[in-house]
Amino acid sequence: MGTELELMRSVSVSSSLWAPDISVVVPVYNEAKSVGIVLGLLSEINYFPYSVEVIVVDDGSTDDSADVISAYSFVKYIRHSKNMGKGAALKTGFRHAAGKVVVIQDADLEYSPESIPELVSPILLGRADVVFGSRFAGKCEGMSFSHYMGNKLLSLTARMLFEVPITDIMTGSKAFSREVFDSFEWQESGFGVEVEMTSKSLRNGWKFQEVPNGYSYRTSGVSKIGFLDGVKSLFQLFSWSFKNTSHE
Repeated sequence: MGTELELMRSVSVSSSLWAPDISVVVPVYNEAKSVGIVLGLLSEINYFPYSVEVIVVDDGSTDDSADVISAYSFVKYIRHSKNMGKGAALKTGFRHAAGKVVVIQDADLEYSPESIPELVSPILLGRADVVFGSRFAGKCEGMSFSHYMGNKLLSLTARMLFEVPITDIMTGSKAFSREVFDSFEWQESGFGVEVEMTSKSLRNGWKFQEVPNGYSYRTSGVSKIGFLDGVKSLFQLFSWSFKNTSHE
């Protein structure tokens, strides 16, 4: 716990001295084989004329992820003392993100960081409040049939519930304006945070846009999403759609 508090304190001090345009939050759990590649790509992207911070939240990894991350000095690193779930990792990152736009970038290389400039552009230009990178509007490679059908079903349900032309609610490539983040308190600690983020954003009438985002199935590590996660997400989607989510 002491180490976690020390790392969090360093993030808070840094954020108070410098407010970037873009905060990239990278949740990590046992991604030693891919997180270094992701961070390397993030360091090479041309964000001009915008400033960027990268916050990595290590959700209690038991592999060598921490050692890999330590090689990248530009990263603001926060570590959970135990694994608490993707939602918990994202909430930690969000609390310390100082940017005008907050971007989620998974560490498994299924979504290329190179798409981030296109993802944040509509928000920075005032054309959108929430932007999703849709795998089905871009080049989608290697997705299993079960995941493909599950994503299609969830997205169809979201279109009917929220009357928004969304094609990929479970994408791991999402960007939000600061105003969106300041209006919500994120509650889900596990994978259900994906549905929560989508439902709250669409339910409250924020300007929504999708951009194409290439996808390729992970070549290392193990997928942490199973059939039961998909079923739970469907029930959560209905549940969140009927809640008054404003300022929650």
